Amino acid sequence: MSKFNTNINKSQLTRGELRKVIRSLRNSLTDAEQSTAATQLNFNFFQHIKPPKKARIGLYTQNDGELDTSLLIQSLWSENHSVYLPLIHPFNGANLLFQKYEKNSPMKSNRYAILEPKLDCSAVAPLASLDFLLMPLVAFDEHGNRLGMGGGYYDRTLAQHYAEQRDKPVLIGLAHDCQRVSSLPTEAWDVPLPMILTPTRLYTWPKK
Repeated sequence: MSKFNTNINKSQLTRGELRKVIRSLRNSLTDAEQSTAATQLNFNFFQHIKPPKKARIGLYTQNDGELDTSLLIQSLWSENHSVYLPLIHPFNGANLLFQKYEKNSPMKSNRYAILEPKLDCSAVAPLASLDFLLMPLVAFDEHGNRLGMGGGYYDRTLAQHYAEQRDKPVLIGLAHDCQRVSSLPTEAWDVPLPMILTPTRLYTWPKK
């Protein structure tokens, strides 16, 4: 299977099988390919998104072969934007909080061995105060459907955002080009993303 051309569709694999295939595919990317993708992502973000001055932007730290955001984070800091990272809610454990991330922010590994900021309630931002939320994903299709890791953290965290059709934050999926598939099996609660940014292009869909 080509790393940059997948012809998988929902008639072939279940959601769980798709996760396994695409995770394996992105984990097969070499360090050089990941570095090139990170550089291209950084360029594409500022070419296509053009955040306002001093924007508040939710991001993530790379894990499991995901698109590396470290260069983008450095660029956002250099442009005086604020970066917020997700952490698992310390009380209900089913949702995410977004906390300001700075160069000296203390970090820890969560239950999935993903780095997240150590909780500082004074640095936590309401979701609606973010201008953009750049989300990881396992796969996406030509309709903007997103397949996540299966934990449902983003779905639960964004449930009220979707229900109230809020304008902020603008939701953007981040993915390697090889994570695109022709069609994904969807569930009733799935909501397509309006934008997905890859190292080579920006995909957009009309808001429903």
